Amino acid sequence: MSDEKKRITKDDYYLGIAKEVARRSTCFRRSIGAIIIRDDQIISTGYVGAPRKTTSSIEHGFCLRDRLNIPHGHRYELCRSVHAEQNSIINAARAGVSLLGGDMFIYGSVYGEEEPVNAFPCFICKKMIINTGLKRIVCSTADGGSHIFTVEEWINDWQTGDIIDDTHQYG
Repeated sequence: MSDEKKRITKDDYYLGIAKEVARRSTCFRRSIGAIIIRDDQIISTGYVGAPRKTTSSIEHGFCLRDRLNIPHGHRYELCRSVHAEQNSIINAARAGVSLLGGDMFIYGSVYGEEEPVNAFPCFICKKMIINTGLKRIVCSTADGGSHIFTVEEWINDWQTGDIIDDTHQYG
């Protein structure tokens, strides 16, 4: 059938699910969603937001880091939120699910907007992802596409260079 709808790729399918997860975000700066897939099954999800049972930036009505004029990518210890990547890893741990060999899909946009951003993990999240044993990270990009990283590439880059030499930095 020539008029048959083209089926989307698995990567686009999972990135679309991460986009829906991002809609739960409680950060004024970014809406980010992350899902972890292993053996073609979703095993965990997470979005950027305040720790469980605490007050989010939306509930407070302002972003603390904006109020303190802190630029993106800096001073995460002053942020109320836990990153989507961290929450997806934490949620898997709470459920007792191994992440070894899995893939993470991360979708991001500016809070309240539909346009995607380069949803590359920050250095803290990259270090956590390396230690989980995940293999591949698929991130939304500002041009509406995606960028695929392998954890092995990050490890090799940091063995030959240093973390600060990383070419795909968030913020």
